[in-house]
Amino acid sequence: MIESLHISNYALIDNIDIDFHHGLNIITGETGAGKSIMLGALSLILGGRADTKVVRDKEKKSIIEAIFNVSHFLSLKSFCNENDIDWDDCQCILRREISPSGRSRAFVNDTPVSLSQLQLIATQLVDIHSQHQNRLISLPEFQLTIIDSLAKNDSLLKEYSIRYNAFREALKKLKSMRELINKNNSDEEFMRFQLKHLDEMHLVAGEQAELEKERELLSNMTEIKRRLSNILSALSTENGNALSSLKIAEENCSELNNIFDDADSLTARLESARIEIQDIADTLASYDANLSADPQSLEDIEQQLSDIYTLQRRHNVDSVEELIAIREDLKEKLNALENSDDTIKQLEHDAKQAQLHALEIAKKISIARKEEAKKFALTLKEKAMPLGMKNLQCDIKVSNTSTLQHNGIDNVEFLFAFNKNQPLMPVDGTASGGEISRLMLSIKSIIADKMHLPSIIFDEVDTGVSGDVANRMGDMMQNIAKNIQVIAITHLPQVAAKGSSHYKVYKEDDEKTTQTRIRQLNDNERIDELAIMLSGSKVDDAARANARSLLKLK
Repeated sequence: MIESLHISNYALIDNIDIDFHHGLNIITGETGAGKSIMLGALSLILGGRADTKVVRDKEKKSIIEAIFNVSHFLSLKSFCNENDIDWDDCQCILRREISPSGRSRAFVNDTPVSLSQLQLIATQLVDIHSQHQNRLISLPEFQLTIIDSLAKNDSLLKEYSIRYNAFREALKKLKSMRELINKNNSDEEFMRFQLKHLDEMHLVAGEQAELEKERELLSNMTEIKRRLSNILSALSTENGNALSSLKIAEENCSELNNIFDDADSLTARLESARIEIQDIADTLASYDANLSADPQSLEDIEQQLSDIYTLQRRHNVDSVEELIAIREDLKEKLNALENSDDTIKQLEHDAKQAQLHALEIAKKISIARKEEAKKFALTLKEKAMPLGMKNLQCDIKVSNTSTLQHNGIDNVEFLFAFNKNQPLMPVDGTASGGEISRLMLSIKSIIADKMHLPSIIFDEVDTGVSGDVANRMGDMMQNIAKNIQVIAITHLPQVAAKGSSHYKVYKEDDEKTTQTRIRQLNDNERIDELAIMLSGSKVDDAARANARSLLKLK
């Protein structure tokens, strides 16, 4: 519900703050007092077009801010979290700012948002109805939502959605496989050519690195052998090599064992060093013995690497492992081609089964819709006829579609006739603005306790009616307000008397300007306001008594 509305520097409004309440909030005021200005400001919160003409003081920006109670709007919380918009579980603040230059900015909980994001959030929080904004009734999606809500199809629709999505996914897989098979059929000869070359290479994971390492070795054989010879000479072969020097040192050190206390440990360490160097020399000698310059081996390795590099360039990859992956993928594709008929048959079967499963639930939903449509047509007629539409005829037509849709297998169409001998037609082609308003009021009164609706603003939807019809419309708004917050702008005292809160819009003049104001009326002020609405500008005891009667006050 709307908890409060702030408007500043907008048209004839310099600054107003209004606190709204649960139930039916009534707004009245003389023609031209500024009720439409307030509604225009509120429409900006709903994403309406901004106009620099409304900026009152060209030195400041216009600000419209509404605070909503959102304790029951979990879907909005998810949307805000997904879009990095700050969220509070209790309140949501929507704000629109218009600069004198015409630049417009929108905010949700002080987070800058796009106009489309503001609109999406706002339309779930408040719903404005007027004779010019009631085309919602003609939208097929809205009509279908009404029937589904009254038929309590929620659980069936959730199950259908799961099955419908499974059907769509099965169709997608079938289509993708057909496209893949068609493509592979046209590429089959080329794929077999590619696979032949890859198979001939007998590629093994890791072999490229091994071959490149071996090539490096064979290419530098002379230098490697020279360095090995130098090391071996220093360690064991040339005169005065390391091993013979260590042997002499070890023998001499052992002769000192009786002279120095730690000479024996030094002898052991020299022995250990000599053994370690001997082992190193033996290992290097083994390397040297096993190395042989074989030009043919180098040539073979070079050729094998060249073939690998050629394949890598051809397939635009950098490793043998990627070539192996391509090889296996080609085998899979060619294997799939060989079994394509069986694959397509299986996918067709899967899609058919998924379609049957979805159709099973869709038929249950359709039955429920058709049953509810008959009941709703009668209920709507009973609700709307007393509102000055005594010749109203109503038919809710539910017809099956040829294919499964995201919401089932039904088209729903509301058909009306407002005059005798008039054929039933869609509401757009047969109803006046006032008739559509009263139909919407009737529909809202039927679904208010069945659907989670936003706050509703009725903008003079009672125009053109009076007397008992006006009283019935007031009763209807009062009934809707038991479940959701209703704000009604009205000229009719019969409607105004039904409100739980009453606000008056009026103009106030000073020496330089005219300003629109609004205030909530106390009980006595409310009696006077209704008296004015009943009798005109003259307020006397009789008018006040009539006002008290409407308010059911003594």
